[in-house]
Amino acid sequence: MKTIDLLAIGEPLMEFAEVQRGGERLYLPGFGGDVSNAAVAAARQGAKAAIFTALGGDAFGKDFLALWDREGIDRSSVILRQDGRTGVYFISYGEDGHVFSYARVGSAASLVHAGELPLKQIASARILHASGISQAISTDCADAVFAAIRHAKANGTIVSYDTNLRLRLWPLDRARAVIHGAVALSDIALPGLDDAQQLTGLDRPEDICAFYLGLGCQVVALTMGKSGTMVATSDRRDVIPARPVNAIDATGAGDTFDGAFLAEWLVHGDAFKAAAYANAAAALSTLGQGAVGPMPVRGDVETFLRAA
Repeated sequence: MKTIDLLAIGEPLMEFAEVQRGGERLYLPGFGGDVSNAAVAAARQGAKAAIFTALGGDAFGKDFLALWDREGIDRSSVILRQDGRTGVYFISYGEDGHVFSYARVGSAASLVHAGELPLKQIASARILHASGISQAISTDCADAVFAAIRHAKANGTIVSYDTNLRLRLWPLDRARAVIHGAVALSDIALPGLDDAQQLTGLDRPEDICAFYLGLGCQVVALTMGKSGTMVATSDRRDVIPARPVNAIDATGAGDTFDGAFLAEWLVHGDAFKAAAYANAAAALSTLGQGAVGPMPVRGDVETFLRAA
């Protein structure tokens, strides 16, 4: 029996976003980490979301537990490592947009291994969602995600995967091998254009979508920023236009797309309608600073769509 709509597996990161006040540069706390962001986005669209990860027994870990409780996210399988620490990142802003600085090496989440997976929870989820970052943070995590995907497939759980390439975490050749291996086992691929071009060596969105479909995915939703999202299945391919807004900060927009897309896709199973909805949610998420704070709820997205 499927009791969870979306189970996300990966690394949460405490966020500190730069603000200028009185001529001084300050960093305000918030929440990040791609799959945690996606779980929050899905929950705000009405999905029953859950997360599996490990947190440090520090103040940041407790903050995440409180966040997930506020958002109604099931965190019953989250591991708390009392002697561990929760990863952190900083967002700085300049003429070229936002810049990230990380303090995540040796984080509690990076120590997760296959023996710690919540197998019953994976089997009870409609979708298991992971990403390239989920596998990049350590070899044990890479193996754990593969084990989670295989267990999901064996129990009728759909697998969603965001390629989310981070070359600070691993070299491109290893990233290609691991990410392509995971996508080949997935049902839904959620790549971003820049990452996909590096991973596949292809330039044209049409060719990239064909590549991922060729690996075995049933649905590819290739996000292309202001150019919209190309959605491809075995019998159809369309570009879903982006929703123009006066963006302030794009941090977490791709994760918002993922969570909103998956939550909406579970409602009706139409990937093209789900992408139109997720484009709107992602656009709204850029109207404030930081990843989680500006993420819209379903009512906001529906109002925005009606007004467009």
